[in-house]
Amino acid sequence: MNTAARRIGRTLALVLPVVLVLSGTLAVTRVSWSNSDSGSVLAAASSKQASTRSVPRAVHEVLRDQLVAELQEKDPGVALTRLQQESDRRPSIARHCATIARALGRAAVAKYGPQGAQKFSRPVCDTSFASGVAGQTD
Repeated sequence: MNTAARRIGRTLALVLPVVLVLSGTLAVTRVSWSNSDSGSVLAAASSKQASTRSVPRAVHEVLRDQLVAELQEKDPGVALTRLQQESDRRPSIARHCATIARALGRAAVAKYGPQGAQKFSRPVCDTSFASGVAGQTD
């Protein structure tokens, strides 16, 4: 009984924030922000009006994307080793280590399946990789 309750609690802890964020995002996109009676809710800027400057991405977001790509090309072990090295080298990355490791866990499940992804688990960032794997298998 205790195991089932713990499993339900863990599932809710992982799923509920995602549901809340998505529902809030969808609610905002459905609001008509202008008084015009145009048929579309969201008006995309034309390519001529779009700004050529892009918003710079945070270092941890760039690293996360690089590590997920590295996981796809090689294996999660290589990506986790590099994450640990970057976290040790740069304190700004260490703050985001758990989030990045969970993203790697989810990507590993997508590529290798739950059992295959668990083989790569190691204690990087307080076992957040394993948490990402477990979150995809529930």
